[in-house]
Amino acid sequence: MTCYAVGHLREVAMGPDIVAYLEGIDATLAPFHGHFIIHGGEKHQLEGAFRGDLIVIAFPDREHAEAWYASPAYRTILPLRLNTAVGDVFLIEGVEEDHKATDVLL
Repeated sequence: MTCYAVGHLREVAMGPDIVAYLEGIDATLAPFHGHFIIHGGEKHQLEGAFRGDLIVIAFPDREHAEAWYASPAYRTILPLRLNTAVGDVFLIEGVEEDHKATDVLL
């Protein structure tokens, strides 16, 4: 099942470190079949007060996502983001295409 790496970054200090991180991340994703599906962008706020940027990277499954995050290539550039951005990052699995809201009640 598709697994997503989700980042909610609330504070990003633009500078050489974050630029180097952005220039390097795509190469770390490729071996694990990861690709961006959301990378910031303009929000049309409907409810609440979401602050910051949302980043979502899709992987074929949790194993690929975990392997990417633990990979030496990603671990090499990770400090560049950690030193320049504040936020939360987590992995979450998607649902099947025929998923209904009531499925969570089972």
